[in-house]
Amino acid sequence: MAFRTLDDLDARGKRVLLRADLNLPVKDGRITDLTRIERLAPTIRELAEKGAKVIVCSHFDRPKGQRVPEMSLKPMAAALGEVLKRPVAFADDCVGAEAEGAVAAMRDGDVLVLENTRFHKGEEKNDPALAASLAKLADVFVSDAFSAAHRAHASTEGVAKLIPAYAGRLMQQELEALDAALGNPQRPVVAIVGGAKVSTKLDLLGNLSRKVDVLVIGGAMANTFLAAQGHSVGKSLQEAEMHGTARQILADARAAGCEVLLPVDLVVAEGFAAHSPHRVVGVHGVPEGLMALDVGPATVAAVNAKLATAKTLVWNGPFGAFELAPFDAATVAVAREAARLTAAGSLRSVGGGGDTVSALRHAGVAERMSYVSTAGGAFLEWLEGKILPGVAALQP
Repeated sequence: MAFRTLDDLDARGKRVLLRADLNLPVKDGRITDLTRIERLAPTIRELAEKGAKVIVCSHFDRPKGQRVPEMSLKPMAAALGEVLKRPVAFADDCVGAEAEGAVAAMRDGDVLVLENTRFHKGEEKNDPALAASLAKLADVFVSDAFSAAHRAHASTEGVAKLIPAYAGRLMQQELEALDAALGNPQRPVVAIVGGAKVSTKLDLLGNLSRKVDVLVIGGAMANTFLAAQGHSVGKSLQEAEMHGTARQILADARAAGCEVLLPVDLVVAEGFAAHSPHRVVGVHGVPEGLMALDVGPATVAAVNAKLATAKTLVWNGPFGAFELAPFDAATVAVAREAARLTAAGSLRSVGGGGDTVSALRHAGVAERMSYVSTAGGAFLEWLEGKILPGVAALQP
C-alpha cells in the first residue's frame, strides 16, 4: 500500500506530533524492557536532527479516561531521554493549556513527551474534539506506533485525518516487512501458526491458507486438527467442538492450493512440568493418560525440509510448551534453521506476536530473523487480512 514516509517530509521548523508506543512493561514501578523506546529512537533522532520540534504522544496501560498517577508517562519520558542521550521535556497533559504552553516553549530540535492520552475518555472513543485538540499542537502527524494501529483512537486515526500524516521509520520498517511477507512475497511462502486454540485463530488460518503455499500448524491447536482426523490425542489440550471447523479449514486450504503440514509425531508426557518424563510417539498412538506438549523430531525434519525450498517464512506461535524444557526442542530447532537460512540469504523470515517473540528470543535468534514484530494484536490483525485504521489513515 502507498503511504508517505519521512523522506516526503521537510521537517525543519515543523511541529511534529509523533504517535509512539510507550506502553512499556513496568514491574514495581520500574521499566523492565526498553525495546520499544530503542526502536522508536531513530525516528526521533532523525526528526530532531532535521530541526523539527518533536512532540511525542502515547497511551500507557488502561486508566479508562481517569488521571491515574501510577500510569503517568513521566518515567517513560525520562527513559527516552536516557536512550536518546539528550534532554526530553514532559507536559502534564496531552491537550489544553498545559500541552500548548509546553509546545510553545520548544525550539527546533527539542523533544517533548505529552501525558498519557488515555487519561482522556475521548481517546478510545476516537472523539473528534480530542483529535482536533491534538492536531492543534502540530503542523504534521507522524505515526510510529504500528502496535496501536489496529485501534481507531483519537491519537492513532482521528488526528491523522486533520493534518498531513506520515509513517515514521519504525512504522515504515514494519509495513515494508509485512508487505514482503504477505503482500508481494517471494514464493514459495511457508507460514507457521501455533498457539493453543483454533477458535482464536480462525481468521488467521483462513487468510493465510489463501495466501501461502505451505501452512504449518503446531502448538496445541494441532491436537484439534489431529483429533478431527480421527487420531486419539490422549488427554492433550484440544477443542472437541472445533473438529468440524478444523476439517473445513483443511478442505478450504486444499481448494486454494495450499499444502497443510500437521505433526507426524509428538512429544508426550503425563503433565506440564519441567523435565517431566516424556517420550516421542506417532500421531496414531498417543496413550490415553498422556498429553502432547511438543512436536517430535520427524515433524521438525519435515518443517525444515519445507523451509529449505522456501523463499519467505511468516511465523506466529510456537510448536510446543517452549517455556519448559524439553518441550522447547522443536521450536528452538526450527527457529535456528530459519535463522541459518536467513543468514545464508535464501529465506526472508518475519515473525510476530507475543509468544512468538518470546520463543524466538528463547532460541537466541530474534536478532537473526529478517524482521520480528513486537506489535501483538496489530500484527495478528494484519495477518488476518484486516484493514488497520491507523495504517489506512497514512495513505495519501
